[in-house]
Amino acid sequence: MDLKSQINLQKLPKHIAVIMDGNGRWAKQQGKSRVFGHRNGVQSVREITEASAELGVKYLTLYAFSTENWSRPAFEVNALMTLLVETVRKEIKTLMNNDIRLEAIGDIEKLPSKTQKALKEGMHTTKSNKRMTLVLALNYSSRWEIRNAVQELSGKVERNELKSEDITDEMISNHLATKSIPDPELLIRTSGECRISNFLLWQIAYAELYFTEIFWPEFRKDNLYEAILDYQQRERRFGKTSEQIVAK
Repeated sequence: MDLKSQINLQKLPKHIAVIMDGNGRWAKQQGKSRVFGHRNGVQSVREITEASAELGVKYLTLYAFSTENWSRPAFEVNALMTLLVETVRKEIKTLMNNDIRLEAIGDIEKLPSKTQKALKEGMHTTKSNKRMTLVLALNYSSRWEIRNAVQELSGKVERNELKSEDITDEMISNHLATKSIPDPELLIRTSGECRISNFLLWQIAYAELYFTEIFWPEFRKDNLYEAILDYQQRERRFGKTSEQIVAK
């Protein structure tokens, strides 16, 4: 029995988030430049996006570029921005054919103008698609996002629009970049690194974490199916006991 057929479609995670890691190390193993790794990682993006939509996953968030990534060599950063423009424009047809809507989270206004333009064009073209939402986290960091939420809420308190004691978890969530997106139920990180790297820290409070040794350019549909099957074997208790979950 193949992996896909083993997945219980009634227990799919509604939202899967992915830290796409290992492009550079994979390229180094091939004796190539890091940019070669990033270019090959595009195929993985395509496959995992299509596979997620085919299964019925409603949201897929990919950590494409963090605020910390600006500290990488200028050549690599410029190549990544160029690749992003190329990829978004090239993949619009695939997104439309698969009824996938493109969204983005992060400090988008600080991206190069050409990158912003391609991204906004892609989001506009796909805005009516409903099968799945593909979210690109670009120039994103969770600390940036949480800091912005705190500043917005504190501003409301200062203007007497809100009392500090009335601030709730839901209110904080509604001031994050992901306010229109449900929290991830499954977070996948490739390349063997076991850390979160400033990604969706508030939102993954109860997400199941899945780490794999596979580098992102080699991550394919079967690898996604393995991660989902692992997720489906876990008991999600949300602070309760196993007995309470069974009784429910």
